[in-house]
Amino acid sequence: MEELIAKEFGYVVVNVVLYCFLNMWMAYQVGQARKKYKVFYPTLYALESDNKDAKLFNCVQRGHQNSLEMMPMFFVLLILGGMGHPCVSSALGLVYIISRYFYFTGEPKNRLRIGRFGILALFGLMICTISFGINLLRT
Repeated sequence: MEELIAKEFGYVVVNVVLYCFLNMWMAYQVGQARKKYKVFYPTLYALESDNKDAKLFNCVQRGHQNSLEMMPMFFVLLILGGMGHPCVSSALGLVYIISRYFYFTGEPKNRLRIGRFGILALFGLMICTISFGINLLRT
C-alpha cells in the first residue's frame, strides 16, 4: 500500500512547532518590553507624545505583529508544499524561521535586508505548493 504522507513530512511538522516556539518567545519579549517601557494593556502601540521610549517599544511590538500577520500564509504554504515536497519545503521553512528570528532581533533599519531571505523562502514555498497542486490535478 502506498504511503499517504511521506515520512519526511515529519520535518515539516517540526518546522511548524519551531515557529510556534519562536512566536511564543517573541510574545514573551513583547511582554518584557511592555514592563520595561511602561506600555500597559490594552494599548497596542505607544504614542511618542505619551512615552519617550515609544519607538523602542513599537519596534518590538511591530516585529512580533508582523510575524503573526505572516504566520497563516507561512503555515499553509509550508504544510501544502510539504505534502508534495517535504524536504525542500522543510529547508525553506527553516530559512524562513531563521530569517524571522533575525528580523525580530535585528536593528529595525536593517529588517528589510534580513527579511528578504524570508520572502525568498516564501516564494520557494509557493512554488512547492503550486507544484503539489499541479501534481494532484495530473493524477
